[in-house]
Amino acid sequence: MTHPCSLELRPATERDLDELVALEATGFGADAWERAAWAAELDGPGRRVTVALREGAVVGVLATMTLGEVSDLVRVVVRPEARRTGVARALLEDAVVAARSAGADRMLLEVSAGNRGAVGFYVEAGFTQIDQRPRYYKDGSDALVLRRSLGPSCNWSPA
Repeated sequence: MTHPCSLELRPATERDLDELVALEATGFGADAWERAAWAAELDGPGRRVTVALREGAVVGVLATMTLGEVSDLVRVVVRPEARRTGVARALLEDAVVAARSAGADRMLLEVSAGNRGAVGFYVEAGFTQIDQRPRYYKDGSDALVLRRSLGPSCNWSPA
């Protein structure tokens, strides 16, 4: 699927694993997943991993797990130089459409309370906080648990 800003979205494959691990390190530091974790995401039950490419290079990735009525957004990472260019929006909207198609009526995620940019992005995308997990991340920061309805009342779309 091609999006504005010459962005291409496609399912991730094993050949993407090295790039995913490198990308993960730029976004999550001490909480970064290792290769085995990404490999498990590629073929686990209900899993969906999508990469965003610009001019053939991976600039972002988003992973979800959808089982029944709930889709968990388990990971989203965008290269630092590609942030705030619509990559995360395109990946998220693609994930929302896929989750709806799979029968989910809501999406959940966890985000560090200290990551103000990500929290603002998710709130703008229609997510609301439903819980907080103290000292959840390795750096000691809390995790905010956010929820978004996937029903017709959500009208957010990528810019």
